[in-house]
Amino acid sequence: MKFLLLGTGDAIGTPKIGCDCPQCTHARETGTGRLRTSILIEHDGRHILVDSSPDLRQQLLRHGSPHIDAVIWTHGHYDHFMGFGEFYRVQKVPPVFAADPVLRYCGETFRFLNFDRMPVEPYVPFNLFGITVTPFLVKHPPAYTCGFVFEACGARVGYTSDTNRDIPQKSLDLLKDLDLLLLDALVPSHMTITKHMNYLDACTLAESLHPKAFRCVHISHVMPWEYPHLAYDGEVFDFP
Repeated sequence: MKFLLLGTGDAIGTPKIGCDCPQCTHARETGTGRLRTSILIEHDGRHILVDSSPDLRQQLLRHGSPHIDAVIWTHGHYDHFMGFGEFYRVQKVPPVFAADPVLRYCGETFRFLNFDRMPVEPYVPFNLFGITVTPFLVKHPPAYTCGFVFEACGARVGYTSDTNRDIPQKSLDLLKDLDLLLLDALVPSHMTITKHMNYLDACTLAESLHPKAFRCVHISHVMPWEYPHLAYDGEVFDFP
């Protein structure tokens, strides 16, 4: 089971258009940056896309144009599902697994695509190509939002998607003792965004959950590049 971070940025991405802050300047000068957050999971020759970001075409081309066998949507915000239209006339449109409110909301946007809609229930595991996937609820008001735990090859990986610190205890119980935890951390510790965690929130949560490794994702352009624990585009985690 291999996890490839296709993108690690927030809805705006880094560099932000028209911005000359230190992070955006560094990104332009070095050719680095952050595309919108999404994950590619590879297991037994199959590929699962977690969130279809607006940068999907660029992300897939950058990593060899893999065939996508299934998509998981965490919630109905633009930066997490709008790239799904990139499958039009490219490959057979993959089925989408998501909570029913998310499927209904996002599916309305893609009425022009014929695809299987596979509703899932929070805390009810399902099997996807040999991976046990367990959705869990997080708090990202007002959007109905799920994170997911993925289990295969003796490894457990948790992904919180967009969330603030007020995660239900039932969800936190699922996130204990993971091999890898991927956390929303939008801004530095001195800033507060009610719908997201900041860097201190993410680090504090990770410390309480004791994962073997953790990375912050969904990172905005105001986050200094040198902070530890920040994920980067193209980072790979392999669990053989």
